[in-house]
Amino acid sequence: MNIYLVIFLTLFAALITSLAQLLFKKALGSRLEKKGEVLKLIRNRRILTGLGMVFVALAIYLYALSSAPLSIVYPTFASTFIFITLISHFWLKEKIPAIRILGVLVIFIGIVVVASTY
Repeated sequence: MNIYLVIFLTLFAALITSLAQLLFKKALGSRLEKKGEVLKLIRNRRILTGLGMVFVALAIYLYALSSAPLSIVYPTFASTFIFITLISHFWLKEKIPAIRILGVLVIFIGIVVVASTY
């Protein structure tokens, strides 16, 4: 399989996983304190949708993994850190300190370097 397609699929799986994390965060709203609250989460639509998304992302990731070396696919999946930072900032209105932006840039550069070595 074309390595660029594998990288695209891995990035897509990472994005789906990141969006699922957003759904999990939105479903929680606040801290869980009681056992009953945890049980309610099992029936929460956002949690169930997020779990479905994680399952789809896993299937895509496994397909990508079967088509390319682990040393390419897994580091590319680290793009979840980039996606989560962006999602947290734009949808959850979290402030992103400069040092975290630097860290995300380092991750991005690392992914580009690893992907270009194939």
